[in-house]
Amino acid sequence: MKPISPNHPPAHPAHPAHPAHPAPAAHPAPWVPPSETEQLLHEATLRGDARAQLAALAGAELYIPAPRAEVDAKPDTITWRAHHDPSGFVCRPVLTRGMLPAWHPDWVFHGVSLRWVAEFGWPDAGMFLGVNVGTPGQLLLPATPTERALWQRAYAENDRLPENRLLALRHGALHGPLAYGLACGAHLAIGNAVPWNEVGTVYREYTTERDLLRDSWGITGHAEWRKQLDALLDARNSPPEPDFVLRTREQLAAGIGELPPADLWRETAAGHAQDLGADADSVKGIEDLVRRIMRYEARFRADGLLPPDGRVRTTVAYDYGRAVNLARWGLSARYCAPADAEQAIVYAGALSKSAHRSWEEFSAGYSLGRVLRFDEEEYGPFYEKNVLAHRLLAESEGSPWRHIPWR
Repeated sequence: MKPISPNHPPAHPAHPAHPAHPAPAAHPAPWVPPSETEQLLHEATLRGDARAQLAALAGAELYIPAPRAEVDAKPDTITWRAHHDPSGFVCRPVLTRGMLPAWHPDWVFHGVSLRWVAEFGWPDAGMFLGVNVGTPGQLLLPATPTERALWQRAYAENDRLPENRLLALRHGALHGPLAYGLACGAHLAIGNAVPWNEVGTVYREYTTERDLLRDSWGITGHAEWRKQLDALLDARNSPPEPDFVLRTREQLAAGIGELPPADLWRETAAGHAQDLGADADSVKGIEDLVRRIMRYEARFRADGLLPPDGRVRTTVAYDYGRAVNLARWGLSARYCAPADAEQAIVYAGALSKSAHRSWEEFSAGYSLGRVLRFDEEEYGPFYEKNVLAHRLLAESEGSPWRHIPWR
């Protein structure tokens, strides 16, 4: 198993629209791999380490471009066309995530694994697997039966981490209003192991994205996407009761000059609900909700989501954080254009800034909204993922919390 140099055979010129491929200059800057996967591949190639090349590919999703009309017509079929390079070699091309081209309404991408690639029907000789062909990170691997068996072994031996990672693209948004808004969606980006700072051609692969939007949100087109997005930006997707009781506590604290005792908070919230016409079951539900919030806040303090004397003032962060991701999902599914997604992301960031006082406060509000919706005080996966995301964002050197000020 020999590593193949990215310069042998020579590649065709880089795609002119790709942000990582600057125009030629008299003294071009060294190529900087845009994400962890390309960095691992680049370093392995420089070392001549074929095993590490395959390990990096085994741990990543690989992308095959396709005309959108073709995929819409046959969403369960992947047509993988050979690339005949002007320099003479023939390959079947795949792209790693950091090397995907700019968003285009008529071109989408299938997501595949190295195992899928290895099991594809290949000719016995004469063809390469082309990784990031035509870019500075090009890698060409012979696709003989012996080599494909090594690909399958690499896939079996190397871990794939499909979720709960803080990732970023070096050419993604890192500063300014767009980056700020994207950082407000970082919890779900971590959960899905996608770069937090990307507004690009893929969030999840195209057919998966459309299936999930249909099944989870009832979205099959632009109008439905816009309706759901507006509900999130208006904080109307989540139940209103949590913010109702949290506002009651804040009003009491402002009135008496200190945090109200639990009994006073519970009784006042229940009385307000009754005054607004709530029936007996709804009033009891408000009392139970106050107790649940107090138990979650105590657990948040123990696990570091809140400081020892901290509390959650609002849960609107949960809707705003999901709005950021719904904008990205709509773009990935081709239900909106980049300008629509970016406008929504920037607006969600502005709303978040107006409702919270710090990244940590935003995160605690997001987490409470999520667990009240789904966790049922089981402190299971919904809770654990919130804790992990909060810690990654609070402690990681590459976290947006470290280089994007809240105010």
